Amino acid sequence: MTVWSQTYTYLEGQWLEGNHPIVGPRTHAFWLGSSVFDGARAFEGVAPDLDRHCQRLNRSASAMSLVPTMSAESIFDLAWEGSRKFPAGAELYIRPMYWAEESGHNSSVPPNPESTRFCLCIYQAPLPKPTGVSITRSAFVKPLAITMPIEAKAGCLYPNNGRALIEARSRGFDSCLLADMLGNVAELATANVFLAKDGVVMTPVANGSFLNGVTRQRVLQLLSGDGRDVREATLTFADFDAADEIFVVGNFGKVTPVRRIEGRDLQPGPAFRRARELYWDFAHSG
Repeated sequence: MTVWSQTYTYLEGQWLEGNHPIVGPRTHAFWLGSSVFDGARAFEGVAPDLDRHCQRLNRSASAMSLVPTMSAESIFDLAWEGSRKFPAGAELYIRPMYWAEESGHNSSVPPNPESTRFCLCIYQAPLPKPTGVSITRSAFVKPLAITMPIEAKAGCLYPNNGRALIEARSRGFDSCLLADMLGNVAELATANVFLAKDGVVMTPVANGSFLNGVTRQRVLQLLSGDGRDVREATLTFADFDAADEIFVVGNFGKVTPVRRIEGRDLQPGPAFRRARELYWDFAHSG
């Protein structure tokens, strides 16, 4: 049986401890995937860009034909309230969610927007150490916006990422690069990705095939403000194979180096170190 880390969930006006059951077999999201979420981090007494994550949750809900029943400001305040239930400085994952409880009128597939429910789940989740990860190419690809709700952080997007991760890990890698439908690199299975080559820092251009992450946007801003030559670009697998360094950017691990791509070893480089330093300075500047 799974042992859950310390967890508190806000649901319908009260905080519940543990992995409290909240859906039933007829809940629309359970069998038809109408759920959205966002993920923020609290660590060392800070929660960088928590406001942006709360705002994006409400945009995701609207994109999935759900009704955002909470203001972003209310979600923000609840997140801090819940975080205070944990020891000071605890490393937390903050996950607000919306989902449809019922199907739409006279049809089982579309959700009933008026049945939208909200919860906020907060639990202890240590930040990964920045020791580095290994990556490989994936044969799986990112969907187009006309086939999946790319503009939302929706639960239904993640099974494909899960398949890609399972396949990559079966071959001894931690994660994998996924391409868009045209064969250009989009992101890693669960995070955005940057490379550096000859002093230029690049990341795949946000072309609608993947979610333009909050942490991705922040790192782009920080590096640009630091005077770095940082660009969004159309990148291929070959660009990553030839990179001087590669690093991963995402909410869960923030800024992490890539130690190996396919059979080639890499070292954490100056672009990674500066990006992580800038991000930590920003996180503690509020």
